[in-house]
Amino acid sequence: MTRSFCLMCCLVVALFLAGCSGSSDSDGNVYTVKRGDTLSRISRLTGTSVQELARLNNISPPYTIEVGQRLKTGSKTTAGKKSSKSTKTASRPSLPPVSWPPVGDRCWRWPTSGKVILPYSSADGGNKGIDITARRGQPIYAAGSGKVVYVGNQLRGYGNLIMIKHGENYITAYAHNDTLMVNNGQNVKIGQQIATMGSTDTDSVRLHFQIRYKATAIDPLRYLPPQGSKPKC
Repeated sequence: MTRSFCLMCCLVVALFLAGCSGSSDSDGNVYTVKRGDTLSRISRLTGTSVQELARLNNISPPYTIEVGQRLKTGSKTTAGKKSSKSTKTASRPSLPPVSWPPVGDRCWRWPTSGKVILPYSSADGGNKGIDITARRGQPIYAAGSGKVVYVGNQLRGYGNLIMIKHGENYITAYAHNDTLMVNNGQNVKIGQQIATMGSTDTDSVRLHFQIRYKATAIDPLRYLPPQGSKPKC
């Protein structure tokens, strides 16, 4: 792998992390559960693993939580640093929906089939993609042609993660995979299998899927064709 490509990978991951940060509505080392939250989403916001959240709060599978419930998220020092960093990042400007690219600007296909259990949210700390549930081991496909710029599990809260760069402006991300079937620097075609569905670093089998335009997460459902149909491009 060339030095220039490694630098590009680091930049892409940094932009991804910046866009994922948001206000976690936490107080010290405590997080208050909001509507639509899951342990995996709270894990991404607080930087505490799903397993640690479950242990700290005596939560057993299937990890049911309730709106208004207050969860311990780790040490006060760690949580305080995470909260400070998140607040700083959240103040960065992002593209409002009116500035998003027009539908049809690029050809996309569904990365897998299944039920969307958590939609996109533009709110601070909201879900910056969609979560799709299906059976373990189900194929995950590249939503568009491009180059793989990240394969690994170093980003806490995302499990086995793949990121693909599409031209200059777009990045797609595929989180919580089981088996990873591509490598860094590999060119992939739209519809090519890149992974299998799993539950790494989350509380149930799912795919967390994002489309990012100029580092800003945009609503995938706005750009994907009707589920079960092929893209018209």
